Amino acid sequence: MDKVGIHSRKGRETTKRVSEPEPDYEEEVLKRHKNAQAVTVLGEEDASVKLLEYLVFGAEDDLVERLVEDREDGGATLLADDDSSESDVENEARLTVQTTRTAVWEDDDDDLEEEVDMTHRFRRDLTKSDAEAKMSKQKLQQRMKEQFQKAMGGMPSWAESKVRKNNKKKDDSDDEDEDGDDLMRKTGNFVGSSDSLPKGIIRMKKCLHANNDRPSEDRLTTVQFHPSAQVVMTAGLDQSISLFQVDGKTNAKIQSIHLEKFPVHKAQFSVDGEQVVATSFRNKLFYIYDMMEGKVIPVHTVRGLREQRVKEFEVSPDGESLLLTGTSGYLHVLTMKTKEVVNSMKINGNIAGVAFSHDGSKVFTNSEEGEVYIWDMRSSKCLNRFTDDGCVSGTSIAASKNGQYLACGSAAGVVNVYSQEECMRQNNPKPLKAIMNLVTSATSLRFNPTSEILAIASRADDEAARLVHIPSFTVFSNFPMFQRKTIYRAQRLDFSPNSGFFSMANNKGHAPLFRLLHYKNF
Repeated sequence: MDKVGIHSRKGRETTKRVSEPEPDYEEEVLKRHKNAQAVTVLGEEDASVKLLEYLVFGAEDDLVERLVEDREDGGATLLADDDSSESDVENEARLTVQTTRTAVWEDDDDDLEEEVDMTHRFRRDLTKSDAEAKMSKQKLQQRMKEQFQKAMGGMPSWAESKVRKNNKKKDDSDDEDEDGDDLMRKTGNFVGSSDSLPKGIIRMKKCLHANNDRPSEDRLTTVQFHPSAQVVMTAGLDQSISLFQVDGKTNAKIQSIHLEKFPVHKAQFSVDGEQVVATSFRNKLFYIYDMMEGKVIPVHTVRGLREQRVKEFEVSPDGESLLLTGTSGYLHVLTMKTKEVVNSMKINGNIAGVAFSHDGSKVFTNSEEGEVYIWDMRSSKCLNRFTDDGCVSGTSIAASKNGQYLACGSAAGVVNVYSQEECMRQNNPKPLKAIMNLVTSATSLRFNPTSEILAIASRADDEAARLVHIPSFTVFSNFPMFQRKTIYRAQRLDFSPNSGFFSMANNKGHAPLFRLLHYKNF
């Protein structure tokens, strides 16, 4: 009975199981397999990729259903290359689109150029004609730049260095274009060399007086720069000789000596710069100041010299001799070692000026009668003689350091510049240029060491000093460049060894000092 009941219960359970629908295992396996493939294809990407996949394909379950439907409909699967690539391109395009921000508000006046009134007295010099009563700010700025570059003689050094740095960074292929642009940045002479001094306007700066630390109480008669040290010497009627350290800012005094009852007419350094020779007006006596030993040596008598006074002199370029100017046209050659006369030369009339050639082999002498003599120092013979063109009375003479030029000054203020070579060969040489910028007697002439500037001056009038450009023989228009008097009556002129400074001795006891910016060294 029990066995029959058990058997009948099993039969009912079996019948119940048969009545329930059995799951389709193949379909389930296929679905899982597809899902695994889809997950494998998607891979373990970062969060941005997963977000992109979610936005495009939806959730994982939806993706599987779509894959199954696409397979049943005969469509392409996710693994198809064409659809996948197209979807990627579209999605990337959507993500790379960037929104542009537009202006909220625009002012119509922004496009208008503001004009400046050019009739104002501070802006009148910037206009080129009366028609430029108004000018835009951009044009005014450009005009001011052009005027600045013109006044400075070209492009400023700081701007040139910047341009050079920019040019170095350019490729070789851009060199031609850069050269063209560089020309347009300059207002100076395009053809001239950057090492030569340009004409027209000289770049200079007014400095503190060279003797500001000890101004002279009377007229200065001498100013000279030391041949090797950054030192300047002044001397004058106050019976003193002073040395100053030249820096253009303080010009501190180094030393000052007093010569009792000896107003100095002229003082000059020896070639080595160790001694100073000083003469007076009415004395046969002259002094030699030995700076190395700190001694002042008086020279009372000179053997072989029959002169009542010793006033004008020149130190030879080799430093071995002293050329003394005597009366009645005499020139006396004095040795620096023995202090005795070894030779004498004589011209007709009185001597107005003496100058050595650059090597010291020749001496040029200008007479008060307007005749120029050329002497050989060794033989004391006259090599040539000629009359200064148009000169009635000679006053001064100067020779350039490069041996090319000879300048002769006259009482009429005319300065004739000759070629030294022509003066040696011809009896009536014609001047290269007659400089007529002085209206009073040309009493002082001086070439700078590079022979690019000739300084001319007259002690007969205030502000009568000019700087002449060589070889154009034109006067620099901005010197003297100050409205009020600063030069007064120039007694002597001098340049520093490398032309970095220019100074003069005036009748007010001062030595105005100027920094010539074209020259980099002292």
